[in-house]
Amino acid sequence: MNHSINILSTRPIDTLLIEEAASKDISIDCISFIDTTVSINQSKKESIQALAETKNTIVFTSMNAAEAIIESLEGIKPIWDIYCMGGTTKTIIKDYFGADSIKGTGKDALSLAEGMIANGTQEAVFFCGNIRRDELPQLLKEHQIALKEVVVYETIVTPQEIIIAYDAILFFSPSAVDSFFSVNKAADITILFAIGNTTANAIANYSSNTVVKADSPEKDNLVKKAIEYFTKDLANYNS
Repeated sequence: MNHSINILSTRPIDTLLIEEAASKDISIDCISFIDTTVSINQSKKESIQALAETKNTIVFTSMNAAEAIIESLEGIKPIWDIYCMGGTTKTIIKDYFGADSIKGTGKDALSLAEGMIANGTQEAVFFCGNIRRDELPQLLKEHQIALKEVVVYETIVTPQEIIIAYDAILFFSPSAVDSFFSVNKAADITILFAIGNTTANAIANYSSNTVVKADSPEKDNLVKKAIEYFTKDLANYNS
């Protein structure tokens, strides 16, 4: 007897991954629980472009921030020392600023801050969203590292009630976790997948269900992790 698996992804994912999952009797529904919008006015754009004229240490913990800054630079390629998350954020940074610009990466904001401290960072500019986590700013403050925060995008929560008891739910950010659990509760059977430690910690505030973390902070990696998890499960179930 076949036991098909139903997974909810809390953000859109690549169609090829959905098709790969379907070939293994795993259905993935994509429902967004957050939306983002760039919040850079003309004055802020000019300030960013002014920063591009001098060497600065820059921090990105989000691909949304990286994309917003690249758009506002309008082709300018500053010589910055950049600390960023791995995965998609790192790829975006490398493609625009060059691999040599990246001085450190992290699986989560805490490990990123620890790398900055280890490298002797004295001051930095943190391009972030309006809903940012405290871990990185707090740790840098404790080590007397001056941090200028510049909000370049806004996160808008878009909670939706879910009536299906999914076998798994994929979370790609703490904001999506907060949005989902503001109107939903995970079924007892549901395995919760987290993109990293910060997202996993957010889940723990709402649920004691099993949490599985991605091996690296890439959305595709999280999806593949879930597919692998349930492919093995199905093989055991059907054997």
